[in-house]
Amino acid sequence: MITARRLIIIAAGLIGLWQLVVLATKAPPYILPGPWPVLQAAIANGSTLLHHLQTTGIEMVAGLLVGTLLGTSCALVMIIAPLLRRWLLPVLVISQAVPVFALAPLLVLWLGYGMASKIAMAVLIIFFPVASSFYQGMRRTNRDLLELARIMGARPVNVLRFIVIPAALPAFASGLRVATAVAPIGAVVGEWVGSSAGLGFYMLHANARMQVDVMFAALALLSAVSLVLYFSVDYLLDKLIYWQPTQGVTHE
Repeated sequence: MITARRLIIIAAGLIGLWQLVVLATKAPPYILPGPWPVLQAAIANGSTLLHHLQTTGIEMVAGLLVGTLLGTSCALVMIIAPLLRRWLLPVLVISQAVPVFALAPLLVLWLGYGMASKIAMAVLIIFFPVASSFYQGMRRTNRDLLELARIMGARPVNVLRFIVIPAALPAFASGLRVATAVAPIGAVVGEWVGSSAGLGFYMLHANARMQVDVMFAALALLSAVSLVLYFSVDYLLDKLIYWQPTQGVTHE
């Protein structure tokens, strides 16, 4: 688990490296502004940034919730119904062969410029890692436990509830962590294609006006919120799957 002290040190190191690159390259501010001008731009445009952050944040969280719900439901259906699995599994794989970014203009055309198209974009990105990880986790349930449950006459629903799903939770957690990390991509890409609000929309307008410092401020805010979302989900998963040891990580 990354501690708050370590995060501060990493952030300070990245900001210092950023400033060194600016000084070494002598890049003009309209190409690469330094940390201080970006901070000033963030303060000057704070209320506007927060307004657009609210839209993007709702899209990210809603996409994560809906994508997780659909992904877990699909994985459960494939485990419970072998006949449906033969049809759903190829569709699940084929869906990832189509670049989801290429679908963004279509989603905006079908669902409009509001939040719906951005949430749908986030769901498309989040769905696969959740569904595939949860499904594979349930498939890898200890066969000895399943055989023991069968011998003892356990009902299939109880086997699923008390053996299969708990055994698959660590794999599900890994997939959900990946999904949380990529959740901002769907929302922002959808906003770039067509929107009337959001940090992606605001960055496009700042770019058109050559306000590079404002673009960096919006990007920094988006990164910070994405990190908060990721570590919040990571913390909740650690609490949920308390029996799963964390290997190779030093806790401080």
